[in-house]
Amino acid sequence: MKFGPLVLRFDDQVLRPRPWTLAQSSWAAELFDAELFDAELFDAELFDGIPEGAVLELCAGVGQIGLALASLVPRDLVLVDADEHACSYAQTNAEAAGISGQVDVRNEPMHVALAAHERFALILADPPWVRSGDVAQFPRDPVTAIDGGPDGLDVARICVDLIGHHLSDGGAAILQLGDADQAATMRSYLDAERRVGLTVREVRTFGEDGVLVLLARR
Repeated sequence: MKFGPLVLRFDDQVLRPRPWTLAQSSWAAELFDAELFDAELFDAELFDGIPEGAVLELCAGVGQIGLALASLVPRDLVLVDADEHACSYAQTNAEAAGISGQVDVRNEPMHVALAAHERFALILADPPWVRSGDVAQFPRDPVTAIDGGPDGLDVARICVDLIGHHLSDGGAAILQLGDADQAATMRSYLDAERRVGLTVREVRTFGEDGVLVLLARR
């Protein structure tokens, strides 16, 4: 499968990469160059380029979103996923892209995959966000790869808690969710849980496919 600059390998045991999610890689690439900012969309003082440091992708699956970014931006990349089969494909896809030397694939639950001291300049998070009651609508997808709990945000909340701890000062994160209602719920969660230290800076909607949420420190 062609995914931006990549040719991906995967099978039916993992979540099939969605073409629209290449927008997450593209948006992340924009954040590395302040000159690409649209003044009407970005706060130039907030994102005056991403600081030095590696990129992290949580719930990475076969790695396509982070790998597409890493093929454009010369930063080290850490891919984290609990599915051993998906991680095997992520490693294969990194090798096929010729960037395996800058990629660290970690096959562990995300809450144990990161050392307490690790900080990342940019974090991508692609948690399962399908509401549990809607999972049957996607019979071809592995349930564990799409089931996000009653409101679709169970894993996303874990992701933002980790982002709050591991994001470098001046860095940014892009969270993938299912719809505008989930994005609004996440905004409320971050406003209430100020200990996380994050705020929503922008939400981009991609029709019925999903939404991307730009996060930064308060």
